[in-house]
Amino acid sequence: MSKINFGTDGWRAILGDDFTFENTDKVINAIAIYVHNESKYDKKIIIGYDPRNKADEFAFYIAEKLARFGFDVEVADKITATPVLAYAALKRNAYAIMLTASHNPPEYLGIKFIPEYGGPAEDEMIKKIVAELENKFITSEGRKEYKKVSFDEDYVEHIKTIINFEKIKTAGIKINYDGHHGAAAKLFEKILNSYCIENECFNMERDITFGGFMPDPKEKYLPTLKAECQKTGLIGLSNDGDGDRFGCFNEKGEFVSANEIIAILLKHLIQNKKLSGKLAKTVGASSMLDLVAKLENIDVVETAVGFKWLGSIMRKDDIIIAGEESGGLSIKGHIPEKDGIIANLLIMEAMADFKRPLFVLQEDLKKTVNRNFINNRVDLKLASKEEQDKIIKKFSTYKNIGSYSIEKTNSIDGLKLYLNEGSSILIRKSGTEPLLRIYFETDKEEKLLELQNSVKELC
Repeated sequence: MSKINFGTDGWRAILGDDFTFENTDKVINAIAIYVHNESKYDKKIIIGYDPRNKADEFAFYIAEKLARFGFDVEVADKITATPVLAYAALKRNAYAIMLTASHNPPEYLGIKFIPEYGGPAEDEMIKKIVAELENKFITSEGRKEYKKVSFDEDYVEHIKTIINFEKIKTAGIKINYDGHHGAAAKLFEKILNSYCIENECFNMERDITFGGFMPDPKEKYLPTLKAECQKTGLIGLSNDGDGDRFGCFNEKGEFVSANEIIAILLKHLIQNKKLSGKLAKTVGASSMLDLVAKLENIDVVETAVGFKWLGSIMRKDDIIIAGEESGGLSIKGHIPEKDGIIANLLIMEAMADFKRPLFVLQEDLKKTVNRNFINNRVDLKLASKEEQDKIIKKFSTYKNIGSYSIEKTNSIDGLKLYLNEGSSILIRKSGTEPLLRIYFETDKEEKLLELQNSVKELC
């Protein structure tokens, strides 16, 4: 039998290859043992699923299994976004299991375990679960029947306390929305329509191939949304397969980076919503965020890449906004889990509060930081972790990258090289795929090309 590997956000594998009922049984037995060890039968286990192939089938299979073990189980009555299930875990003080592979290719499926605080599981929890993978759960209570429920209503009531929908409506904000055939699509459209916020939505129906694209809200996977924004002069919003990431185009049809959105929202949360606290960002996020935080006179907490680290900081510290360059964020007063739905709504609210189009907010941001920040990421596929470690170790011995000197390094996650003239390179292993991820940041396109070519030669 193939090995079950838990990455930064749960177990993900190719359906029918490694993701099988046999392997799922192992994972669910291990989770059941962990839950019972921690709280006996005192807490419910709730289950959700995204639109992926057989995600619903596996969800109900798991619900039946856990109910048979004697747990109180509630399973979503329809496709549900990950942040919606995470909020349900927090509100119900329940453990949650989400059937999703997030932004991975369509042939993948996965299991994400969400503890009762409504955010990613800590490493120690996952280690305890993994330690039980070869063991069977011995039931101590009689069989129960699981219940089908909707988790959407509680989530919608909660975000009403965060977002000023009336202000968005009054400002006349209009948007294009690409549902990307994902879990957030129908709910997001319903929220917009319930507040009479004008929208044009497409790719809203379930499609296990996600329209032939990766279920990742990046520019190259959203050609229809880009074209619509260019045609209509409206902003475009989207989410990934399970609704925890966001993607955004401005009124010119230009893709807006997650770094820019996080920076704009940080200003919005401080200046308009009067929130106080700190910024939390991953080491892969832009140093532009550090500069904006400095100008707003707030501290920055930096973590390894992966929202589980940001979620942990959100639960322990006073964080205004936590964000990562890959399109995940959450804010104070919300769940310690990335949420693409709340991100989309905050973008509209920021436009309404600042009374500016998104492209103007980008121009204002550029004037504020007084520097270009150009970011890119290259993924290098390597057969083994040993090869990945070898490359990272090799880069730790260098004094220069091309014509740029290395001024300092950071090993919080892989290896980050800070170069002269304000450029940087981060080299780290992916926690979800067999890849070495290489992040670049500089201020000119020609510098970016030089750095990428230099790194390619040195690899």
